[in-house]
Amino acid sequence: MYEFIDAEKDAVTEAGEKKYSVVKMCDWLGVSTSGFYEWRCRPESTTAQRRASLALLIRKIFEDSDETYGHRRVHAQLERRGEQCTRELVRRIMRDLGLEPCQPRPWRLGLTEPSASLLPDLVARDFTATAPCEKMVGDITYSAQFVVMRSSMG
Repeated sequence: MYEFIDAEKDAVTEAGEKKYSVVKMCDWLGVSTSGFYEWRCRPESTTAQRRASLALLIRKIFEDSDETYGHRRVHAQLERRGEQCTRELVRRIMRDLGLEPCQPRPWRLGLTEPSASLLPDLVARDFTATAPCEKMVGDITYSAQFVVMRSSMG
């Protein structure tokens, strides 16, 4: 609740006036005003410090992998470095940091114009044969299927 109050205390109206006072928000949420100010001055917890240090390591590992490592690989790297944490914690921290891995697709030779010249044309575009099993050729055709949904009004 204190985080919510802290986030909303600086909200202003279109006229430039404060929307809500800290005292009012504390009263509405049923918490003490002194508790809010004590919470703001409180030092960061050990858990928060640990998460912050892990976040730095996770970001470094993620960037060193060209942003391709997911939480499993990042967790494995952390374990190799001697850091003790769970895979779920790594996943949460990566989500909080907005780190989303991008797996590069493997390079495959396509049959488009630029790459077609790399493949030899063994039949010289002549697909006729004088006898069976003289020339063996194949074709892969992909067709898109369209689904049309109709609504009938009763």
